[in-house]
Amino acid sequence: MKASEAKMLDFYKKSPQFIIPIYQRTYSWTERECRQLWDDILRAGKNDEVTAHFVGSIVYVEKGLYQVSSQSPLLVIDGQQRLTTVMLLIEALARVLENTEPLDGFSAKKLRNYYLLNPLEEGERRYKLLLSQTDKASLIALLDQQQRPQEHSLRIEANFDLFKDLISKAKDDLVPLCNGLAKLVIVDISLNRDQDNPQLIFESLNSTGRELSQADLIRNFILMGLEQKLQTKLYDLYWRPMEVEFGQEAYAAQFDSFMRHFLTVKTGVIPNVRAVYEAFKQYARSPEAGDVEALVKDIRAFAGYYCAIALGGERDPELKIAFHDIRELKVEVAFPLLLELYHDYTAGVIDKEDILIAARLVESYVFRRAVCAIPTNSLNKTFATFSRALKKDRYLESIQAHFLLLPSYRRFPKDGEFKRELKVKDLYNFRSRSYWLRRLENYGRKERVPVDQYTIEHILPQNPNLPEQWQADLGPEWERIQETWLHTLGNLTLTGYNSEYSDKSFTEKRDMEGGFGQSPLLLNHGLGALQCWTEEEISTRADNLAEKAVTVWGIPEVEPSILEAYRPTAKVSGYSIDDHHHLAAGPIRELFETFRKEVLALDPCVSEEFLKLYIAYKAETNFVDVVPQAKRLRLSLNVSFHEITDPAGVCKDVANLGRWGNGDVEVGLSSLEDIPYVIGLVRQSFEKQMGNGTQAVG
Repeated sequence: MKASEAKMLDFYKKSPQFIIPIYQRTYSWTERECRQLWDDILRAGKNDEVTAHFVGSIVYVEKGLYQVSSQSPLLVIDGQQRLTTVMLLIEALARVLENTEPLDGFSAKKLRNYYLLNPLEEGERRYKLLLSQTDKASLIALLDQQQRPQEHSLRIEANFDLFKDLISKAKDDLVPLCNGLAKLVIVDISLNRDQDNPQLIFESLNSTGRELSQADLIRNFILMGLEQKLQTKLYDLYWRPMEVEFGQEAYAAQFDSFMRHFLTVKTGVIPNVRAVYEAFKQYARSPEAGDVEALVKDIRAFAGYYCAIALGGERDPELKIAFHDIRELKVEVAFPLLLELYHDYTAGVIDKEDILIAARLVESYVFRRAVCAIPTNSLNKTFATFSRALKKDRYLESIQAHFLLLPSYRRFPKDGEFKRELKVKDLYNFRSRSYWLRRLENYGRKERVPVDQYTIEHILPQNPNLPEQWQADLGPEWERIQETWLHTLGNLTLTGYNSEYSDKSFTEKRDMEGGFGQSPLLLNHGLGALQCWTEEEISTRADNLAEKAVTVWGIPEVEPSILEAYRPTAKVSGYSIDDHHHLAAGPIRELFETFRKEVLALDPCVSEEFLKLYIAYKAETNFVDVVPQAKRLRLSLNVSFHEITDPAGVCKDVANLGRWGNGDVEVGLSSLEDIPYVIGLVRQSFEKQMGNGTQAVG
């Protein structure tokens, strides 16, 4: 394999012919990808400081080939979409140019004979690119300016028509387009059929649906096109050390995740996991990113923070343990907040003691919510927007206050709820069971116990056919007791003697060598003094461990007067129900009262605000607005039309229609019988506002 950088037009010019193998997918770029390419080309063409625009790699194979040097056809392994799209654009440009030449080398004749055709060849060898299936005939018909074949490619024709339309609209000044095309750069990757396996390479390139990793795309976007000296400087000073710190495996596996968290910190918006590169390009072009060296330096710094938090690179022992516990809980959604905290920690804005407390609060928040089975789909948004509440002159206090003031569906569970749920939850099948056992055992210890050397022990055994001694000890309700308490906090502990314990009676487990009576583990303290193990003892032990748990996984403590100062103040509109004459009395008033009762019951955080023209119902912002009318309530749902599930088809898309209310979806409510269905639609809008991502814990 050999790879090199090449200008795309030069690559077309010297290449004899590209053939797309039959096993490749058909041409599939949509209008969105074509418009993105068009925008990139024009941006590069209009900016004299941009010397190159990287568009990806072209991978091909031909026996004995180590770069384009013969007239044999080249089998394309990867890059069909880019090859085809740029050819469609060139053909569309040639048709508009006709006999003009706005830039040297950009006449219709030169474009076709350099980049689209082999003018001295006959038959199929005449074409630079031969596609597969119906794409082949469609592209040939376009290049020969013939009628489309009976079986034609919709995407080839649609994208060609798009480019033809865009070029026609820009025909008064085509120099930027020609300039941009001349600046397109690819990675030219040639394979040797005797030494490389094209099929394996093809599968590895296409299994994820992208040609290069996000890391490669971002690195090339930043560095390619820079003056050589600056390019080398930025790579040596910032990018290469980052690759080394990540390590090869982590760099390949986790850089994309890191960049997603980095962009969340910088923009407050969580990029789609499949669009990190596009989100990065948008941020990199914003004023906030600074010049290219400032951007790369910033990425390098945050990469170091990420390695400390997510990859175990932290050197401070206490912070290292805290970050390890957070990783074991698999709380990646908290990384944007932790990255910002760590950035301020390195800058001296927050000290070690406070960042340690803050990290432990993040851990407690996520663990308590998992135990209390609170839906996790709001966690992404909670942590992505957390920094907006920070007051960095009172850093820790603002973190504590914000946690305590989170609305109900994002709440930090209080001690009572946490203890109640912890005692009855199935903790044996909790995803991170070694985590909670280790935290309980090692809390307050200076000499930490390596919990992974022990196994989990059910004091009351799991065997559904309990030995007679156990049945006798538990009494006639032994089956209920076993089913109720088996996998819960009170019945679980750690031991190094699991196989020896087996299904032995409690007194045997207690008194045998290495038994509970001799165990050095804190989790087993007190078991040696018990005479039996019944429902009462299990419940009592659960109570005791739950009391300890509220200390291990603490809740913020803020004086009520201080907390009140952080509480958002509700805006008073000055309007009331009396300002809406349609709600004065009668059926519409009854309908409204029933509807408002149902909406306010969705969650304690829901608030109601009367405005001049409508009534708003909010969680963090409006999720449904009501415009009272003479014979119905017109509802605006703050959700995109394509996101609503509406089997009855009562929703209407009102995007850009200028209606009162927030949102793209309109629903009419005119009868009490329709309220249950309409509330189901409203709930979708409410839950959409709760958070878009999901993060399972437990």
